Amino acid sequence: MNDHRQERRRIGQVKEVTSLTNPIVKDIRALSQKKHREETGQFMAEGLKLVIDALELGWTVRTLIYAKAAKGKPKVEAAALKALNAGALVLEVSEKVLTTITRRDNPQSVVGIFEQRYLPLARLQPSKDETWIALDRVRDPGNLGTIIRTADAAGASGVVLLGDCVDPFSLETVRATMGSVFAVPLVRTGLSEFIDWARRGDVQLVGTHLEGAVDYRSIDYRRRATIIVMGNEQQGLPGELASACAALARIPQQGRADSLNLAVATAVMLFEARRHLLTLESKR
Repeated sequence: MNDHRQERRRIGQVKEVTSLTNPIVKDIRALSQKKHREETGQFMAEGLKLVIDALELGWTVRTLIYAKAAKGKPKVEAAALKALNAGALVLEVSEKVLTTITRRDNPQSVVGIFEQRYLPLARLQPSKDETWIALDRVRDPGNLGTIIRTADAAGASGVVLLGDCVDPFSLETVRATMGSVFAVPLVRTGLSEFIDWARRGDVQLVGTHLEGAVDYRSIDYRRRATIIVMGNEQQGLPGELASACAALARIPQQGRADSLNLAVATAVMLFEARRHLLTLESKR
């Protein structure tokens, strides 16, 4: 009974916001700008399932926002209570405010503001049965989001972002991950730092290249921890990164297309590497 009263008291701490000029609303809206995300170290994620998944995975929530129409729904109240217990600000807002915050005409009923999270390159020590992806200067948020989602689905251990990559915590990228941004570790580093790290470690870099010498199916992805290296959408792999690869792979194609979409090519490589690892596991 006391626990129930305490819960109701907590829910009573929710703040109602209806004004578009509220300073908190302005700060949240500003997260659509990369500069503000970098200054605050925060980002926005939309959708009740995404918010629940993030809370269950231990991500730090700073603010939770839900639509007034969603008030009283058990899962929404449970998420709000969990956020309050974690010390977050919880807001109940009008549909108009939610539309303004998300910049969408039909917004999700729940939005969470979370702290960004990166794994330092120095702490990356992949084991022999792990596969990672390294992306060089990927520029399209849809591609990056889809790759993070695919990495999650294929059982990859994480994604390394090299050089001037698009922000993985932008609104567009987070939407494209469908929540996998909370499940897949991210590393952000420079190209030369990554190459130096790879040379010192027990990893093999496998790059994809239009002039790749090896069919991607013939590579042994089981010898060492594998990092699949994918190049920029327009320019492909730079020379120094291609030279650092133990193998350059090609994906045989038919028809008139001269290349695959970056996210599609990454998926092909990831699931081939996964097939090799599953074969290894079945033989143990």
